[in-house]
Amino acid sequence: MKKIFIYDSTLRDGAQAQGISFSVEDKLKIVEALDKIGIDYIEAGNPGSNPKDLEFFERVKKLQIKNSKLVSFGSTRRVGVAVEEDANVKSLLKADTSAVAIFGKSWDFQVIEILKTTLDENLNMIYDTIAYFKKLGKEVIYDAELFFEGYKSNPEYALKTLKAAFDAGADSLVLCETTGGSFPDEIREATARCVKEFNVQIGIHCHNDSGMAVANSVIAVEAGACQVQGTINGFGERCGNANLCVIIPNLQLKLGYSCIPQEKLEEITSLSRFVNEIANVVPDERSPYVGKYAFAHKAGMHADAISKNPKSYEHIDPEFVGNERTFLMSEVAGRSAVLNLIRNVDDKITKDSPETRKILDRLKELEYQGYQYEGAESSFEIEIRKALGRYTPFFDLREFKVIVNEPSLEGKNSSAMIKIKVDGEEEITAAEGDGPVNALDKALRKALERFYPSIRQMKLTDYKVRVLDSESATAAKVRVLIESSDGREAWTTIGVSTDIIDASWKALVDSIEYKLLKEKGL
Repeated sequence: MKKIFIYDSTLRDGAQAQGISFSVEDKLKIVEALDKIGIDYIEAGNPGSNPKDLEFFERVKKLQIKNSKLVSFGSTRRVGVAVEEDANVKSLLKADTSAVAIFGKSWDFQVIEILKTTLDENLNMIYDTIAYFKKLGKEVIYDAELFFEGYKSNPEYALKTLKAAFDAGADSLVLCETTGGSFPDEIREATARCVKEFNVQIGIHCHNDSGMAVANSVIAVEAGACQVQGTINGFGERCGNANLCVIIPNLQLKLGYSCIPQEKLEEITSLSRFVNEIANVVPDERSPYVGKYAFAHKAGMHADAISKNPKSYEHIDPEFVGNERTFLMSEVAGRSAVLNLIRNVDDKITKDSPETRKILDRLKELEYQGYQYEGAESSFEIEIRKALGRYTPFFDLREFKVIVNEPSLEGKNSSAMIKIKVDGEEEITAAEGDGPVNALDKALRKALERFYPSIRQMKLTDYKVRVLDSESATAAKVRVLIESSDGREAWTTIGVSTDIIDASWKALVDSIEYKLLKEKGL
């Protein structure tokens, strides 16, 4: 299997995405996760851009990194400044990584209009900077910024910038599709030419502004590139970067390349969810390979076929990437879909068992009440357990009260008091929150933590309310969907009531019960 070097830029490019800001602690945790899964290069930040990155590079030295190589990122020397005197170069040296990524301009338009210098001076800036770091014994990855834009505008000059880096001793030349506007045929032709002309590792770095980042990365590899840059979950500026959680399975499972150790591939779904959790980003559940719905089946015909042979509607076994097959409960789901969920609880039950009919009847009754289990199979699994007599609640509610006050300056306008009983012991707690549901959620988990410490790992990641009968005005039923996560898995539960607090309570209870059921292996 040909080796493809995976270069992760989540901590630098990914941090440029709107709404994402990693603390130093966040970055250290992500480094450990990337190292564990076997990523070759981790571009950890630009030490010349902010004090936080300088602090990170000091603290990361204490980590025991086994599989990955840390990379600090910066630009070529500035126009008219000696490389030894350049502030950015000094910052890269202070980061003290064995590898550095240096970016320079490949587009003549940007050299003249943005840098306000000559084409020859730009070549000197590239050469001087790389030669300086090579002289110091560093591995140098040259990022040819805006390469494909430059290649389309002036191919001769774009190639000259690579030649300057190559002559200075760069260990790899990375072709950057910085604006995200190129198509696969353009990527293939330019990459193949660079592979032919330069006897050095060629890499690819794509952005997703035209939705082509993954396709362009794969095409570049087929054209001879042996390093792929990207981010976990495609985080990045504007429309994002190439998504490594899609690229790695594509290259490894479909094309036979070696990107990460084969036994680590099944950890890529949990890595995706872990990084989403740290970034406080709602996951894209339709993301290929790692999304919650990547292997979800709804139509009765599809579910029935999958039950007979998964190859009928799945391009890979979800276990290869650490994901799982799910069957969505809805008005178009067939008996086979329900049966698959029942078998998660009792694998001896068949399609013709009386228990199956009982559960199907219960499903219809609940749907009539306003429940919709498509996407909330966790709650439906609990209903199955109740129907089969295999459900014992982990706690009993004695009472709860919720008080909503005028909004305060701190934002916490609600409080909740709750009394529960676990194995004969009572616990009474209270909590404040940003709204009644948030207060109730905090109070419930606070009460349970003494009995079930793992509850501390949980948090509510999404909350949706839908009015089911708008004609009934304030007396209408509402459906509440709550998504929860423990940093490794995510699950969704549902509650329905004419009282939004009651509906939220039902969904909250199911969420915690489901977490504890899975933890106990039930």
